[in-house]
Amino acid sequence: MGKVGAGGRSPARLGALLAGAGLLVLCAPGACGGAPRCPEPPSGPAPRWAPAPAPAPAPAAAPGAAPRRGPLPLPLPLPLLGRPLFAVAPGDRALPLARAPGSRAAAEVAPRSGRRRRREAAPGKAGGGGRAGRSPRGAPRDGARPEPGTPERDPDRATRFRMEELRLTSTTFALTGDSAHNQAMVHWSGHNSSVILILTKLYDYNLGSITESSLWRSTDYGTTYEKLNDKVGLKTILSYLYVCPTNKRKIMLLTDPEIESSLLISSDEGATYQKYRLNFYIQSLLFHPKQEDWILAYSQDQKLYSSAEFGRRWQLIQEGVVPNRFYWSIMGSNKEPDLVHLEARTVDGHSQYLTCRMQNCTEANRNKPFPGYIDPDSLIVQDDYVFVQLTSGGRPHYYVSYRRNAFAQMKLPKYALPKDMHVISTDENQVFAAVQEWNQNDTYNLYISDTRGVYFTLALENVQSSRGPEGNIMIDLYEVAGIKGMFLANKKIDNQVKTFITYNKGRDWRLLQAPDTDLRGDPVHCLLPYCSLHLHLKVSENPYTSGIIASRDTAPSIIVASGNIGSELSDSDISMFVSSDAGNTWRQIFEEEHSVLYLDQGGVLVAMKHTSLPIRHLWLSFDEGRSWSKYSFTSIPLFVDGVLGEPGEETLIMTVFGHFSHRSEWQLVKVDYKSIFDRRCAEEDYRPWQLHSQGEACIMGAKRIYKKRKSERKCMQGKYAGAMESEPCVCTEADFDCDYGYERHSNGQCLPAFWFNPSSLSKDCSLGQSYLNSTGYRKVVSNNCTDGVREQYTAKPQKCPGKAPRGLRIVTADGKLTAEQGHNVTLMVQLEEGDVQRTLIQVDFGDGIAVSYVNLSSMEDGIKHVYHNVGIFRVTVQVDNSLGSDSAVLYLHVTCPLEHVHLSLPFVTTKNKEVNATAVLWPSQVGTLTYVWWYGNNTEPLITLEGSISFKFTSEGMNTITVQVSAGNAILQDTKTIAVYEEFRSLRLSFSPNLDDYNPDIPEWRRDISRVIKKSLVEATGVPGQHILVAVLPGLPTAAELFVLPYQDPTGENKRSAEDLEQISELLIHKLNQNSVHFELKPGVQILVHTAHLTAAPLVDLTPTHSGSAMLMLLSVVFVGLAVFVIYKFKRKYFHSC
Repeated sequence: MGKVGAGGRSPARLGALLAGAGLLVLCAPGACGGAPRCPEPPSGPAPRWAPAPAPAPAPAAAPGAAPRRGPLPLPLPLPLLGRPLFAVAPGDRALPLARAPGSRAAAEVAPRSGRRRRREAAPGKAGGGGRAGRSPRGAPRDGARPEPGTPERDPDRATRFRMEELRLTSTTFALTGDSAHNQAMVHWSGHNSSVILILTKLYDYNLGSITESSLWRSTDYGTTYEKLNDKVGLKTILSYLYVCPTNKRKIMLLTDPEIESSLLISSDEGATYQKYRLNFYIQSLLFHPKQEDWILAYSQDQKLYSSAEFGRRWQLIQEGVVPNRFYWSIMGSNKEPDLVHLEARTVDGHSQYLTCRMQNCTEANRNKPFPGYIDPDSLIVQDDYVFVQLTSGGRPHYYVSYRRNAFAQMKLPKYALPKDMHVISTDENQVFAAVQEWNQNDTYNLYISDTRGVYFTLALENVQSSRGPEGNIMIDLYEVAGIKGMFLANKKIDNQVKTFITYNKGRDWRLLQAPDTDLRGDPVHCLLPYCSLHLHLKVSENPYTSGIIASRDTAPSIIVASGNIGSELSDSDISMFVSSDAGNTWRQIFEEEHSVLYLDQGGVLVAMKHTSLPIRHLWLSFDEGRSWSKYSFTSIPLFVDGVLGEPGEETLIMTVFGHFSHRSEWQLVKVDYKSIFDRRCAEEDYRPWQLHSQGEACIMGAKRIYKKRKSERKCMQGKYAGAMESEPCVCTEADFDCDYGYERHSNGQCLPAFWFNPSSLSKDCSLGQSYLNSTGYRKVVSNNCTDGVREQYTAKPQKCPGKAPRGLRIVTADGKLTAEQGHNVTLMVQLEEGDVQRTLIQVDFGDGIAVSYVNLSSMEDGIKHVYHNVGIFRVTVQVDNSLGSDSAVLYLHVTCPLEHVHLSLPFVTTKNKEVNATAVLWPSQVGTLTYVWWYGNNTEPLITLEGSISFKFTSEGMNTITVQVSAGNAILQDTKTIAVYEEFRSLRLSFSPNLDDYNPDIPEWRRDISRVIKKSLVEATGVPGQHILVAVLPGLPTAAELFVLPYQDPTGENKRSAEDLEQISELLIHKLNQNSVHFELKPGVQILVHTAHLTAAPLVDLTPTHSGSAMLMLLSVVFVGLAVFVIYKFKRKYFHSC
C-alpha cells in the first residue's frame, strides 16, 4: 500500500512552484546518470507500501508546502502505505529540470512520461500541423478566410489573439564562468524578500559525482548576482541547498560527501556561513513543521539522527531505521512536538513501529504502539492517522490508528480483496485511498472513509494508473484547488479512458462537456456520452514540462489543462483548454501544448509554448483565456530550461532560466509584470460569480459567491479576498453517500450489499446503553448543509437491546495456533453480540488452570498465560448472561509450521454410511506431519499420520469436523460442517455466465453466495428454509449443489416423508425450469439460477490448488459415492436419492 500526500496535506499542486514555491533545480540531460533529470537531493521521507524494492528515495515536501493537486504519484507497491511526491515549498529543496543543449532539447527539456510531443513547424511552413490559415501558434491569421462548405463560425466564441508584439520589462544576467555546469538549484527566499540563491554544479555522469560548484546570491530580485565561492571556501564542492521551511532566512548547504562531510549554515539569507563537520553521511533531511531548529537526518548506513540546533550538533536516535519511514509527530492536538515515529528493523530482520523523544530515545524510553511486528516498509504517519500493514494467511490486513488511539483494522467491502492500496490524502478528518482489487491490473478503485479511517465506501471504480519514470505508480486523479470536494479522474471503461468530474467528493461523477466551438469559432459536434472532453491529469515536478493541469486556491474558478475531444483520452492531437466556471464549460485556447502560469492571484494567465527551439515571446490573457496578447520577454531567443515565480500572493516577478546555445552560461531573465497593470483594483472593478455544477448552486451543502475582476479591467488585484458570500443549503439526498455495507441502486436508494448484515450490533453495546443505528446513508464529509432530510438520513441513537451471547471466538493475539513453552501467549476473547458489561466469562487453559472475568471490557488487552509443558491443550471459554450462553474452543499446540490446509468432505451424507475426510495441503511436501481430527461430540481427538480418515455418524443432524495439521512448529486447521440424514435429494445448479466475473473463488464468497441462493429459492417456491441446503462449489464456471433435506421439528414430530421430499423436489425443479429463481448480486447485475447436468457422486469442497496425491485421495471419495448413487439414480429424472 502506498501513500500520496505528506505532512497531512493533500498532494501538492505544481502551480505553487510557479506562484510562490521559490525553489527549483535545473540539470542538463545525461548529467544525472544518463537520465534527463537530476539525482534526487536528500529530503524527508517519502515512504511507499507494496511488496517490491522501493525506488530511490523520493524528495519530500517541506512541511507547510502548498498542496499539489493530482496525478497522484503512488510509490511502488510495498507492504502498505507510502508517502507522496510533492512540489517543493518555498525554500525547501529543488526539483529536477533538464537543461536543453541546443536543438536537442525537444526530448530532454521536458520529458512527457512517454507521450509524444508535437514539434514546431519548420520556418516557412504553416504551423499547427501544416494547416493553412493559422499562425504557427495555432491562432487565426489576420484576414484568413474559411474554406468553402465549412460550418459557419461564431467569432464571439473564438479565442482572440492580438499579434501586435508588446514588450515586458526584463533584465538578463549571465552566470559567467559556469558554462560547463549542467545542474542548478535555485531558491527564492519568499514574500517581502529580494534575495535569490543559486547553486550551480558540474555533475560528471561517468564518475557519478559532482566535480565543481558555484554559489550565487542576488539581493535585488534577480537583477544582478554575486558569486560567493570565497565565502564558503574556494575548494569546497557543494552538493545540495536547503532552506528552513519556517524561517527562510536560515540556509543550509551540504558538501559533497566524497570530498568532505560538512554543513554550511547561514542565518542571514545566505550572506555569511559557518562550517560544521559531520561524522556521518547525510542521505536525507526532514525539517520540523513548526520548530525551525529541529531536524531529522537519515544517514547512508540507515541511522537516524536529530538536531535541536539547526544542524550544529547531532544526536543518534536509532540504528536500523527503514529508509523513508520516519516522521515528526504532526497532529492538531499533539502534546509532544518532539516525538519521532519510525520503523526499525530488528536483528532477525523483522520490522517494528517505534516512537521516542528526539533527545531521549533510549531503549527504556521507546514505545511500541502496535503490538508485535509489522510488514516491512509499511509505517505511515499522516495528520491524525497512523497506518501499518500485517500479512497473515497470505492476505494483507491494514490497520489504522486515529488520533493515536488503539489500532483498528481498516474495513473495505468484504470482497474487495485488495492486492495493493495507497493512501491519497487524510484531509478534513477523512482517508481517501486507492485500492487495486483482486481482479484489477492497471486500474484502481477509489475509496473514502469515515472520520476514524476504519470503514470505507466506494467513490469511483477503475481509475487509470500508470508507472512513473522511477517505477512509482501514478493514479490519474486530480484535486482542483480552491473548491472543496472537486476532483477530476480518468476512468477506464471498455478499454477506453474517459475524464470524469465530481463536485461532492466522489458521491456523483459526470463526463466533461466539450467546448461548443474550437479555437477559430467553428462549431464542435460532440454529443454526450459518446463524445466528451478528456484531460491529461499528470503533473510534472518541472513546471516547464508538458501534460500540465493547473488550478490555484486564489483563482477557484480557473482550470487549465491539456487534452483532446473525442470518445476517449488520446496522446495525439493534444490541445490546451481552460475553464473559467469551475469545470462546467471549457474553451480551447491553443492547438499545441503550452505551460500556463498564474499571475496576480489568477487575474492574469501567462502561456509559454513547449518547443525544442529557442523562443523570445509569451502570451498574456487578462480575461481568463478568452483573448491573448503577445509579449516579448527577451531580445535574444532563449532555450528555456525552467521558470520560477516570485513567492507570495501577488506573483508579479518571474525568472526564466535558459541558455543561448549549448556552450553558453546560464542566462537568468528577470521578468517584471508590474508595468502591464494600470493601477490597483478597486471595489467597482469586480463582479460576483456563483460557483455551480450544471446550474446547481448548492455545492457541498453551501452556495458560494466569489469576486472576479471584470475582464475589461487591467488592474492589479493584490491580496486574494476569498468568497464574498457563503450560505448553507437545505440538506437533500444528494448530500449523503451510502454508508459502509450499503450500495446505491438504480433507483438511488442505498440498500445493504449481499454480504452485509445491517442488523448486527456492536459488541460494545450493553443493555441500557445506546448505539448509532445506520439508516444506510452518511453525510459527505465537509458538507455544510443543514435541516432538510438531515434528520431522516442521519444515524439514530437506539437503546441497546438485551441479547444473549453469540459469535464467541477465542484466538491468540497473533492469530497462530502455536505457542512456545515457557513464553507468554496472549489469548483474545471476541464476542459478536451480547451484553459485554453484564457477562460472566470463564476461561479454562486446558492445563489445570482456569480464570473468571465479570465483563469483556476487562479483557481488551487479552489474557496472558504461560504453558510449562509441551502438548496440545484444549482452551475453552464459556460466556453467560441472563439471556443465554455461548462457548468456544481453541486447540492450542505448544511448540511446532505449513501454509494452507483444506478439509475436503461431502456436504451431506446418510446416517450409518462411511464418510471419507481428506486434508489437502499446500505445499504438499512439508516433511513429517501429524493430523489431529475432531468430529462429532468426541472430547478426545483422533491423531493420525495419514491425511485421510473414515468414520460414520449414527444419528441425524449437523456435525462439525475439524482437522489440525502439525508440521514442525506450525499448525494450521480447517473446519467443515456436514449434514447427516436417512435420506435426501440433490441437484446440480448452474448460473448466468456473468456470475463468473465476480467470483474470486474463495471459501468466504462461496458461503455468502450460497446463503443468497437459498434465500432466492425460498422466496420463489415458498419451501421452508429448513428443507434447503445450498453449497457453491470451488472453481469456474460457478456451480452449486442443491440439497433437499427432511426437516424434523424439536419435538420429533412432523418429520417429512419421502413423498414430501418428492413434492418439494418437483416444485424446485419446476421453478428453476421457469427461470423463476434469480437474485441481484449488486446494482444492475442480475443472476439467473437454473438446473445443470446430473452428477453421480457426493460433492466435496476442493480448493483450486491441490497436489496429485491429494487428487488420488479425492477420487476414492468419488468412487465410494458413485456406488451409492448408481443404486438409486433411476428413481428420479432430475434428483438423486441417497
